[in-house]
Amino acid sequence: MTISRRSALAGMGLMGMVPATGALAEGLRLFEGMEDFWLASEAYVYGYPLVTMEMTRRIITNVPAVQGTRGPMGHIIKLREYPNSSFRDVTAPNADTLYTTSFFDVGQEPMVLSLPDMKGRYALFPLLDGWTTVFQVPGKRTTGTGPQVYAITGPGWRGTLPPGVTEYKSRTNIVWLLGRIYCTGTPEDYREVHALQDQVSLVPLSAYGRPYTPPPGRVDPAIDMRTAVRDQVNRMSAVEYFTLLAQLMKQNPPNPGDAEHVARFARIGLVPGQDFDASKLRADFVSRIPSVSFDRIMIQFRINPAVTNKNGWAFTTRTGIYGTDYLMRALITAIGLGANRPQDAVYPTSQKDAHGHDYSGANRYVMRFPPGQLPPADGFWSLTMYDADYFFVANPINRYSISARQDLKRNPDGSVDLLIQHASPGADRESNWLPAPAGKFVLMMRLYWPREHDPSILDGSWTIPAVNKV
Repeated sequence: MTISRRSALAGMGLMGMVPATGALAEGLRLFEGMEDFWLASEAYVYGYPLVTMEMTRRIITNVPAVQGTRGPMGHIIKLREYPNSSFRDVTAPNADTLYTTSFFDVGQEPMVLSLPDMKGRYALFPLLDGWTTVFQVPGKRTTGTGPQVYAITGPGWRGTLPPGVTEYKSRTNIVWLLGRIYCTGTPEDYREVHALQDQVSLVPLSAYGRPYTPPPGRVDPAIDMRTAVRDQVNRMSAVEYFTLLAQLMKQNPPNPGDAEHVARFARIGLVPGQDFDASKLRADFVSRIPSVSFDRIMIQFRINPAVTNKNGWAFTTRTGIYGTDYLMRALITAIGLGANRPQDAVYPTSQKDAHGHDYSGANRYVMRFPPGQLPPADGFWSLTMYDADYFFVANPINRYSISARQDLKRNPDGSVDLLIQHASPGADRESNWLPAPAGKFVLMMRLYWPREHDPSILDGSWTIPAVNKV
């Protein structure tokens, strides 16, 4: 949105009528300010993914050695069990796969990723650049489950790779490996997946083929390790935010396709490759830029034409690769950082029930799948419970998602009911129970490797059922 002085005055019928004095001069100042305000808001939205990725990287890597969900740069983090309700590193985590992840820098030299024989097990290892674009996805859907070796190279790297090593080029120096290996959660399956995780390796190209131990991490005591990433980003002042964004764009330059859009930000002091010039950002509205901009991001659920709204569910098939849809990219960053390409996963999300009312644990809900119409996915599907901030909800059976692995009971007609409520529905129905908090909550469905043809959520030939209050 850009409001020019000429269009504003024309709309008031005042162009050319009187000199810019008194009230009119004040009006001109206001409209000039609004133009700069919305330009700053666009810059905020544009940079939200890069800033959020950096804050996520700082928290995850700010440890001397791998500790649970965190590990230094270049170290592989192997989650040995599903995250629980204390997990706050990223919003909307899943409880269906064991993450095998790493943040690493390819600015100095490539990093070589080696994947073992997955023996037919569903897995995928998406690689994200600093702007959250999924630039490659080795895994069962794309490259099969046999052993594979890849060199992730930086934007400026040119060279020769060893035989058998495939190049994947990142357009930023910062890369996030966000591997997922499907696991049923039983002790036996945990052991099998752990053995596969232990065979995943990540080494600098100069160390490929030789024993290698990554250096220990450096701990910065100034980094807030407790507050959720999104809260840390959202509480930054506009000056702090744009100062960090300018620094990040030096090492992670915008996509060439963004050049025309980004060039406009020079007016507010934001130029790629340069420090932020705060003197160009008007002080009288600077405090409102973060909150208004975040509201613009979150409202995309309702107004973005690329978001499908059906039966109380909202989803998009524009994840992972965003082009110039900066608002969509920022929305996915805010509610599901690290989202896959739609061919790998679709994430229908429901914030209200079928009648438009907020979900509450004070009520009981049911989601019914007609006979033969469970979610069509060639990988797996699940329904996950989150609190209002998109984090897991503590519950007595430690169940954060429900899927076919719960051995769901069918109704006499073959339909399947998922029971969504705070209290247990009784021992004989707990297999179909997704525990809810006492207060507000959000639901997210995952369809990994969604079926491409009828029925398919990708082409609209499968419709996700509504969630109804009992």
